Amino acid sequence: MASSVGNVADSTEPTKRMLSFQGLAELAHREYQSGDFEAAERHCMQLWRQEPDNTGVLLLLSSIHFQCRRLDRSAHFSTLAIKQNPMLAEAYSNLGNVYKERGQLQEAIEHYRHALRLKPDFIDGYINLAAALVAAGDMEGAVQAYVSALQYNPDLYCVRSDLGNLLKALGRLEEAKACYLKAIETQPNFAVAWSNLGCVFNAQGEIWLAIHHFEKAVTLDPNFLDAYINLGNVLKEARIFDRAVAAYLRALSLSPNHAVVHGNLACVYYEQGLIDLAIDTYRRAIELQPHFPDAYCNLANALKEKGNVSEAEECYNTALRLCPTHADSLNNLANIKREQGNIEEAVQLYRKALEVFPEFAAAHSNLASVLQQQGKLQEALMHYKEAIRISPTFADAYSNMGNTLKEMQDVQGALQCYTRAIQINPAFADAHSNLASIHKDSGNIPEAIASYRTALKLKPDFPDAYCNLAHCLQIVCDWTDYDERMKKLVSIVADQLEKNRLPSVHPHHSMLYPLSHGFRKAIAERHGNLCLDKINALHKPAYEHPKDLKASGGRLRIGYVSSDFGNHPTSHLMQSIPGMHNPEKFEVFCYALSPDDGTNFRVKVVAEAHHFTDLSQVPCNGKAADRIHQDGVHILVNMNGYTKGARNELFALRPAPVQAMWLGYPGTSGAAFMDYIISDKETSPVEVAEQYSEKLAYMPHTFFIGDHANMFPHLKKKAVIDFKSNGHIFDNRIVLNGIDLKAFLDSLPDVKVIKMKCDNNQESAGDTNGALSMPVIPMNTAAEAIINMINQGQIQVTINNFTVSNGLATTQINNKAATGEEVLRTVVVTTRSQYGLPEDSIVYCNFNQLYKIDPPTLQMWANILKRVPNSVLWLLRFPAVGEPNIQQYAQNMGLPASRIIFSPVAPKEEHVRRGQLADVCLDTPLCNGHTTGMDVLWAGTPMVTMPGEEGETLASRVAASQLGCLGCPELIAQSRQEYEDIAVKLGSDMEYLKMIRARVWKQRICSPLFNTKQYTMDLEKLYLQMWEHHSNGNKPDHLVKLHTVETSENA
Repeated sequence: MASSVGNVADSTEPTKRMLSFQGLAELAHREYQSGDFEAAERHCMQLWRQEPDNTGVLLLLSSIHFQCRRLDRSAHFSTLAIKQNPMLAEAYSNLGNVYKERGQLQEAIEHYRHALRLKPDFIDGYINLAAALVAAGDMEGAVQAYVSALQYNPDLYCVRSDLGNLLKALGRLEEAKACYLKAIETQPNFAVAWSNLGCVFNAQGEIWLAIHHFEKAVTLDPNFLDAYINLGNVLKEARIFDRAVAAYLRALSLSPNHAVVHGNLACVYYEQGLIDLAIDTYRRAIELQPHFPDAYCNLANALKEKGNVSEAEECYNTALRLCPTHADSLNNLANIKREQGNIEEAVQLYRKALEVFPEFAAAHSNLASVLQQQGKLQEALMHYKEAIRISPTFADAYSNMGNTLKEMQDVQGALQCYTRAIQINPAFADAHSNLASIHKDSGNIPEAIASYRTALKLKPDFPDAYCNLAHCLQIVCDWTDYDERMKKLVSIVADQLEKNRLPSVHPHHSMLYPLSHGFRKAIAERHGNLCLDKINALHKPAYEHPKDLKASGGRLRIGYVSSDFGNHPTSHLMQSIPGMHNPEKFEVFCYALSPDDGTNFRVKVVAEAHHFTDLSQVPCNGKAADRIHQDGVHILVNMNGYTKGARNELFALRPAPVQAMWLGYPGTSGAAFMDYIISDKETSPVEVAEQYSEKLAYMPHTFFIGDHANMFPHLKKKAVIDFKSNGHIFDNRIVLNGIDLKAFLDSLPDVKVIKMKCDNNQESAGDTNGALSMPVIPMNTAAEAIINMINQGQIQVTINNFTVSNGLATTQINNKAATGEEVLRTVVVTTRSQYGLPEDSIVYCNFNQLYKIDPPTLQMWANILKRVPNSVLWLLRFPAVGEPNIQQYAQNMGLPASRIIFSPVAPKEEHVRRGQLADVCLDTPLCNGHTTGMDVLWAGTPMVTMPGEEGETLASRVAASQLGCLGCPELIAQSRQEYEDIAVKLGSDMEYLKMIRARVWKQRICSPLFNTKQYTMDLEKLYLQMWEHHSNGNKPDHLVKLHTVETSENA
């Protein structure tokens, strides 16, 4: 404000009066400069009365009235000055200030420009013009005004700093930086420029330089409030929390009632985990500034963290009442609604937040997460991509997008997302855990273990990572701190169930841990409820179901749903069943959840089912369920449960009136939408029915089945090359199998047939169905040619116009025969020497994945081997990284590592066939061999099992069910000691071993265990019972009585 009172030498009064006027004028000016406007005005009025036309006095009066907000009086005196001197630039500038204060910006600008035309070197005029142009939005004009002022006086460091502020606001950071540096060069102690330069460095991401400059500013000016606030803010963003707190506390010592600083300080306390202190500080911010939506939102965040969800929700709503477009509150309130299960309300709030602020990356990511939960994967992916477009370093969005891509089976895409998230934020525990899961699912267990451990190092209280790490360690048999790990895992599950959270232990893994039956069922139930949450978001009305069979022409429509119609153990078990149903009474629909893998397994099911639909091409669960319902299916069969590829949401939509679990998943679904679980009295005794959410539906023998007779008919017969040890002829040292085995044997001289005794009551060894005859080839030319082929690693030899193949070369001879898709047509030779197995030892085996072994099981096996000195244990490298762990633990138990022999995993046909070489299979009580149990029994090798003790599960009773059906109950132990004793007797008593092996070899043909035709007929009877029960208007109930169909041998 121009306030000059000089230039009064025109007076003609005496010198004394002149000095009096000059002294009074100087006094008034000093009073004005000190802010004593009342005294300055009083003395100026005296001067004005003495010299009414003195422009200096008029300018000072104009300035005084302006500072006192008496704008009209200010304008009056400026106008009087202009009348006295129309060329007085300062008066026009003062008048411009009045117009600017009134909001009349164009008039202000015109007066400033006029002042500058009158006086081009009028620096205050340029400064005032710049301020008015900024207010009018003409930023470039303001820049030019400042530049003009500096041209007249380059040393105006304050003006230089103001120009820097303007350039910074325009995003011209390098130019702004140059201005601040020049200001500091001119005046090194100018704290404001240091602080402003710190703001530029902060905007450029140069955090440490920013901190340095803010600290320099407060050193130069210890009372510089804004610099302390800026320092606190940048320290907070840098997560240097202790120093941030110190900066904010210093700011509050300068301005105790600064609400925003209280709010920022509370944010730091929150980040430090000092939740109570954060809450108190947020409340203080709100007390100081009641209409402070940011503070209410942040207070809500802290309350939610504390567990006060209802109060947090109230605070978010208060923030929204104060500011209905407060995007953070909309987003965070949506998070609460989502956690409460109000998914649709959450979606609406996320969408509203994005309407308010379309570039809100977090809201895009959160909405995407809900959409993913609803199964709307493509839309979720779109929002994750938007979040990343807006914020390219948004690590959470990358990680969550990886989860979506993983669910869409895009493993590589998911891997890239997790890797990028970690690149952005190496301390991002969730991303490390997600990356570990990709490695785990891909079979890269060591990499998975390393990533889970990194996640836990970064975030020690991370239940998902801990439980998944525990499962990985189980896979590789790393039992370090095993008991402690199990205790912690159980406590994690207990805590999560108590808090109604989704447990970190997957239902399919729950059988491996010492959880209660109630916990296992509750884990499954939570996952079932998750499916219900997803389908509820579709808002589909309930389907109307048929109550009779009129629409289907009297046929019962059965729908089999599976992701495993292809080269998978489930298809190896049941691929023939769809084609064996009675077409006059049943109409079979198969619904594939996975694409065609091009194998004959898929071809067979497609060809033999009456209808086959590939639902992998229908990703929308609602539309897929519609298709099933349109087919009019009466009984829908879930063959996945919670295994990979499952879509339980289809069953949650209930497209069929009756829904049953069968075969593919060894446990309860825990889901209200599944009516029955098909089992048997041994696997699921009625006494433990409370372990299941479903009603029990019994098969008469065993619920398990295998298609081995169809897939491997060449293993129905075998011959051996004479191999004698201690007077015994062994049936499993050098074994020949083949479809044309009889014809081949007929072409050889001197083949003899020995009879195998099946039980102690058998006076003479009969030969029912030829199962007990064992041809023995003497050591002749043919036998030597066969042994030579094996020893030299030849693929095959021709003997008497018959092709005899090396059992290790099946893949080279016929790949589809190796996978079990076709029947091997050659005579195939399998020997112990091929696998490094000792010829003169008892070979115990187990071909399960190693995760089914636990310390007590290995201890039992070690005890058995110690009691049978001439014995070895044959395991698979399944996975290979588990081998050294098993060997080390065995050595710790006093068993030499050489007594355990490992082989690689083999193609299906070889895997089943080589089971003949073992003497006895030792089952895993924790989780039995299910498909592998059937494999080893089809190979004719007896299996010792123990259904379990107090922790028994469905998965631990399957082998007992198989053996009961086979007619070998003496192989089922009721305790660990009995298990060891049975195995030791088999390994020590050669005659007993031969008898049991003969019985298993016979019973696999004669018993119902591998009779898929009989099994299908029994299954049909069970389906009819289910339907009759339903059509009579009854709710599902246990179906535990079933009349069997008479046994008939497999074709």
